[in-house]
Amino acid sequence: METDMTVGSPYRVILGFTMPIFIGNIFQQLYNMADAVIVGKFVGPNALAAVGSCGTLMFLILGFLQGLTAGFTVITAQHFGAGNMKAMRQSVGSACILSAVVSVLMTALSMSMMKQILHWMNTPPEIYREAYGYIMVICAGIVAQVLYNLLASILRALGNSKVPLYFLILAAFLNVVLDLVFILVFHMGAAGAAWATVISQGVSGVACLVYIFKAVPDLHLRREDLRLHAGLSAWQMKIGLPMALQYSITAIGTIMVQAALNTLGALSVASFAAASKIEQVVSQAYVALGTTMATYCAQNTGAGRWDRLRKGFRSATVIGSIYAVLAGGLIFLAGRYMVVLFVSEQVGEIMHLADIYLKCAGAMFIPLAVVNIYRNGIQGMGYALLPMMAGVAELIGRGVVALVSAAKGSYIGTCMASPAAWVLAGALLLAMYFFIMKPHREQEKQA
Repeated sequence: METDMTVGSPYRVILGFTMPIFIGNIFQQLYNMADAVIVGKFVGPNALAAVGSCGTLMFLILGFLQGLTAGFTVITAQHFGAGNMKAMRQSVGSACILSAVVSVLMTALSMSMMKQILHWMNTPPEIYREAYGYIMVICAGIVAQVLYNLLASILRALGNSKVPLYFLILAAFLNVVLDLVFILVFHMGAAGAAWATVISQGVSGVACLVYIFKAVPDLHLRREDLRLHAGLSAWQMKIGLPMALQYSITAIGTIMVQAALNTLGALSVASFAAASKIEQVVSQAYVALGTTMATYCAQNTGAGRWDRLRKGFRSATVIGSIYAVLAGGLIFLAGRYMVVLFVSEQVGEIMHLADIYLKCAGAMFIPLAVVNIYRNGIQGMGYALLPMMAGVAELIGRGVVALVSAAKGSYIGTCMASPAAWVLAGALLLAMYFFIMKPHREQEKQA
């Protein structure tokens, strides 16, 4: 089921590869949403606010690890595109060892610092206990999260986006069942939802591992593959760390938004949490396009197909822009009515506040598409530091707006923090893309 993305129509290749990732991301968001829905409905608004307030921390911790594993497998995709299977297997073995070491370190670090982090974030006292219980379970399950993300990234590097989808669907259904059991039967509260997420993610990771052993002989590692080679490991860290820091920089900005939001009270936190869940589901198309572009660009860079890279960026931009218009219209017209999925108390107030955020985000979906497409595509080409600088711009945009909003006690200002970041980062990424591609266009003209 591997796909060579160096041949065929870029539109068809990108769209065909993106759709399974998009559907998989939707299911992943749905089982994250299931936590919020079940907690909000059966535990209460404070528990929903607790889960929502932990979303930014999850993004910081798990996003760092996701960026790291994605960076490791950029090299895997480049070797696959170049047809060098031996080097590809060595990159996989090295990625497995590095990911295991970093996972253990991140688990220890995050769990030991969590109380202080929640204090820094101005977590409201009425939701602190539920928030702490939820995020500590998530941190304890970091290894399960990394197992799936690494193996799914490896499969996608070889052009296989369908199998990770199948196992995500399995995890989504399992998560809903476990949510209901842990919360309704065992009365575990928000922590029960976290256990459901960790267990489900672990099952999907093990399923990916079994599939690789049974169906992907190209990934059957030999003893000599399971070692760290100085040059290869340094190369992987050179790409992986900036990608991980990119996620972390974005997450730090989001934490600043959450800290500003926490000063406005539990009702604003719950409303923002519900609206964010809705926006995250709709915007998974951009995440999927970004994942596709990382693999597409990595394979074509390995094959030296610079002309095909340009066609791919154009194709992805058209696809992303069309979807942005359709998704933005949906958010404007119907987004607020989805809030009833999350709450059964104070519905009117929460619906009104959630609608403000949804309209702010929906109006800026095209810049969000640009950020995902060009950031991941440039990373796939092997440029890790440049996209990280765009992440710094995103942090500045999001942080400045959040700080001003917190000072003025403005909810709508807080809602505009992320859209402002998307505009600033998107403009910078476009400039970077044209800068990178300029010498290759000139070489083709001279040829």
